[in-house]
Amino acid sequence: MTQTTPRPSPIPKTYDPRAVEQRLYDWWLRSGYFKAGVDPAKKPFAIIMPPPNVTGELHIGHALTAAMEDALIRWRRMEGDAAMWLPGTDHAGIATQVVVERELAKEKLDRHAIGREKFLERVWEWVGAYGKRIGEQHRRLGASCDWDRERFTMDPGPSRAVRTTFVNLYKKGLIYRGERLINWCPRCRTALSDLETEHQQVHGNLWHLRYPLEDGSGYVTVATTRPETYVGDTAVAVNPADPRFDGLIGKRVVLPLINRAIPIVADAAVEIEFGTGSVKVTPAHDPTDFEIGQRHNLPSITMLNLDATVNQEGGPFAGMDRFAARKAVVAEFERLGLLEKVVPHEHAVGHCQRCKTVVEPLVSKQWFVKVGSHDDPQSIAGRAYRAVADGRIAIVPERFSKVYMNWMENIRDWCISRQLWWGHRIPVWYCAACAYMTVTLDDPSRCESCNSNQISQDPDVLDTWFSSGLWPHSTLGWPEKTPELGYFYPTAVLETGYDILFFWVARMIMMGLENTGDIPFRTVYLHGLIRDEAGEKMSKVKGNVINPLEVLEQYGTDALRFALSTGTSPGNDTRLTPAKMEAARNFANKIWNISRFILTAADDAGGATLALPADLAPEDRWIISRMHRVTHTANQMLRDFQLGEAQRVIYDFLWSEFADWYLELAKVRLRSAATPSPLPVLLHVLEHSMRLLHPFMPFVTEEVWQNLTQRLPADPSRPASIMIAPYPAANHAQIDDAAERELALVIEVVTAIRNARAEMKIEQGKAAEAIIEAGASQQALERHRGSIAALAKAGPLAIHGPGVTIAAAESARIAVLGAVRIIVPAIIALDRDAERARVEKDAAGLRDALEKLQSRLESEAFVSKAPPAVVEKERARLAEYQTKLAALQARLAELG
Repeated sequence: MTQTTPRPSPIPKTYDPRAVEQRLYDWWLRSGYFKAGVDPAKKPFAIIMPPPNVTGELHIGHALTAAMEDALIRWRRMEGDAAMWLPGTDHAGIATQVVVERELAKEKLDRHAIGREKFLERVWEWVGAYGKRIGEQHRRLGASCDWDRERFTMDPGPSRAVRTTFVNLYKKGLIYRGERLINWCPRCRTALSDLETEHQQVHGNLWHLRYPLEDGSGYVTVATTRPETYVGDTAVAVNPADPRFDGLIGKRVVLPLINRAIPIVADAAVEIEFGTGSVKVTPAHDPTDFEIGQRHNLPSITMLNLDATVNQEGGPFAGMDRFAARKAVVAEFERLGLLEKVVPHEHAVGHCQRCKTVVEPLVSKQWFVKVGSHDDPQSIAGRAYRAVADGRIAIVPERFSKVYMNWMENIRDWCISRQLWWGHRIPVWYCAACAYMTVTLDDPSRCESCNSNQISQDPDVLDTWFSSGLWPHSTLGWPEKTPELGYFYPTAVLETGYDILFFWVARMIMMGLENTGDIPFRTVYLHGLIRDEAGEKMSKVKGNVINPLEVLEQYGTDALRFALSTGTSPGNDTRLTPAKMEAARNFANKIWNISRFILTAADDAGGATLALPADLAPEDRWIISRMHRVTHTANQMLRDFQLGEAQRVIYDFLWSEFADWYLELAKVRLRSAATPSPLPVLLHVLEHSMRLLHPFMPFVTEEVWQNLTQRLPADPSRPASIMIAPYPAANHAQIDDAAERELALVIEVVTAIRNARAEMKIEQGKAAEAIIEAGASQQALERHRGSIAALAKAGPLAIHGPGVTIAAAESARIAVLGAVRIIVPAIIALDRDAERARVEKDAAGLRDALEKLQSRLESEAFVSKAPPAVVEKERARLAEYQTKLAALQARLAELG
């Protein structure tokens, strides 16, 4: 008795992401598919995940990053590379400290009340409780990270790398402690880098204050946006080329109320056209003033405390908040008759990126990295500049290379110390006995110079971006020479948002080259920002933030990933709208529905195979040809980092060609039991397409692939998962130009008849007569007579060959497709006026298109620069338009 293979379980009617995603992800994880090790037989392909803040939850930007990086990793894994995606989180110094301080405030405590040690214990407790959320949420997105390699910037390995870097740079003289003007946040009580300071336009005033001359001969009027800082003035500056101040340079003015005499100096930095042409110079509280002070050896007087209240230098204003002091100073100048006028003035004011407090420029002792000049090939900045300039690192899109180099050309020494408690503490110990600074990798017990045990560690921590700048090599084991570092470094791609090009990307290039002598990555892929439906940037204040976890629940992970990334281009912002999410979910459902139809048909036929028969129908050759063209394009797009475009061409193929046309053509043959059966082709294209789409929509493609492969004959060589199946490559031998032309005509004919039916409002179930003057295409269209009749509901259907011209009634609809003419006689009486209006509208549109096309072909720039094939294609299109217009004009003549 012959034993038959049991019929596979029916594929469910609807696709339910909630029933699929967690089950598949857990299976992938258990199977070890995400792991990648050192394998000399494979090409390494590594991406180090930009570490999200440990304080955070998944936001829509993380979701975009995960979708892009996972697509790249899945693609290269299917290509056979050792594809390693290393996940991790950042300790986020300021952000985490602020969060924990808020928790303490709920208990009516602050960090100073409990002390540094207890505060850090509280931070670690918080990190322990909430630090794993980002990883769990990335799993929900289908991120195929090597989770065994997950890192945290405060882990022992990365922490050792931080200390090693600091000590090495210090010993080279590239880290120094100096008094410099820094950006100070009075709320966070820490220094900020220029990049952590956001400049916002503020509607303020320009106060014109009179400073009396010391000799009593009059006064000099200065214009300022910050009158409260006058108590820190140490000079008045004028431009030496300004004739208004001839004879005043070298004299002195007296500051009202505090009676300090200060000189009038000449400096070219003063803009003659600004304000009164003379400016107050406060070296301790303004970057330009600081430089003027350096040039003229002016004293630097700090007039603010760290909480932005006026200190003892402020005389009668001491103890006041800076903004209260501003009002008080203005009032006093007005009382003394020294306030000349107040002019409304809009200007840029620095704000803390984290808490939005107005920052104060302050002179402070801080630690700096000496980066040098971009044109010094031996400097940190110079090496990082050249790495992009000479093409060793490619930035996608290329326009950001110029932005990067422009920033590097104007780079200043990097302030790396922060007045925080949470973070990598600066490894410097000060000796109370001899003032020596001990800088070591391991905590010392005594001074290296005098052996005293009276040493104390610097209280400050390092800028978060200092540790993040080491991320590509510290996560792979540096400073140890690990096998992973030797194999995966430099990494393949750094994918991130363009908004942190300078914050993070530039730091990694500088530090990677400094520590390893090699670039940290070969390509920087920059994605844009996700905006709302109106094109606005998402923010909690505006209330337009989209929670990706809620979107996952509503639409499914594949739909979110596809909506975020399809049709996007590198470096450009994109909008996420409900309509886009609906369309993405509809696409997932479309894939499921066509798969269910095909697999059910295979079950009904008694089995499935991917082997193509030798005898293929023209439509079979067409869909296979189109499949390989799309495969070629998708692979090229992926290699060019055009991920959004790769998805778009796959989407168009699956929906508009495979589902809308080939599947419908195949149904006609399946109903009539025609031979050859289209089933092997349906299965072949479906399986191929699922692998093509898998990097972008991993869950639905795996579920379909599993349902498909369980219906195939057993094959021990077949991979267990689509994840590790080979990514499709184009077979150019199966590209069939003739079949593509033939089916393009069939599709045009069916579409034209359908359009005519719609215009004449013919009932959907009623057949309509159609006459085709096919000319030389008669034989091709005859091959598809049954399909045209079925899909266009055409009957009777007449297809005439060369030399046959049919006289069409006035009421008929006529469509001209190049040399092919289609006539659909009216079933109902013709409205001549409406018909004439329709034809005139079509003719007008065609004339506009013709004009544009002729203009393009008459352009020497286009004809000489465009590829010959493109020019030839445009000329063919011109001839086609001319033929169609002639037919429309003939129809107008018929209508009178």
